[in-house]
Amino acid sequence: MKRIDIIGMGPGRESMMTGDAIKALDEADIIVGYKVYLDQLGERYSNKEMYDTPMRKERERCLYCFEKAKENRQVALICSGDAGVYGMASLMYEIGESYKDIELNVIPGITAALSGAAILGAPVNHDFCLISLSDVLTPWEKIEKRLKAAVEGDFVIVIYNPQSRSRKGYIGRAADIITQYGGGARVCGYVRNIGRDGMLSRICKISDLENEDIDMFTTVFIGNSDTKIVNGKMVTPRIVHER
Repeated sequence: MKRIDIIGMGPGRESMMTGDAIKALDEADIIVGYKVYLDQLGERYSNKEMYDTPMRKERERCLYCFEKAKENRQVALICSGDAGVYGMASLMYEIGESYKDIELNVIPGITAALSGAAILGAPVNHDFCLISLSDVLTPWEKIEKRLKAAVEGDFVIVIYNPQSRSRKGYIGRAADIITQYGGGARVCGYVRNIGRDGMLSRICKISDLENEDIDMFTTVFIGNSDTKIVNGKMVTPRIVHER
């Protein structure tokens, strides 16, 4: 049966990929992905045939994978982090309903909530949630509702896609919502370009986030009411303290 490997490549560095991911990339005839992620693969795969589409052309990217698989090409579709966390896995399964003879194989990768947490210390060591601030596919009203619920549930909040050139000020808006619903005293941190050249991390106050250099390649961590700073690291205790 024809197969497409949907690969979570983690931050992009080979040493942070799983053995299964590296094996699938080595065996691939063609590697498909967003150009920024393809460029991160480095020299090891420079001799491979590659195909990319820009942002917001994800459907075309997926369709290309299926059409090449029909030609008996071994296809690898790469995603930053994990393919099933804001990645391409779900869209591939949806489109795959029209390609019954092609098997999909999802290979997990280290998502930014985990790789970034390791840089900051141990901020997600208790219950946490992931929330994307991108309103391209999700209405802002729903994002705001999720932020409010996460604060009221006292979750550690990990924010993906915090802002971009076309979505300036979104992390400030999120910080205002979190503060409004009782999260203003929470310890925060962020990591930009996790595991890549130019990586930067910082622990800060929630009131600082609006003025920090935060972009689409930044992951933001907002602690729960128990999160604290231990020896310069952001730590969420395993034990929930009664109040």
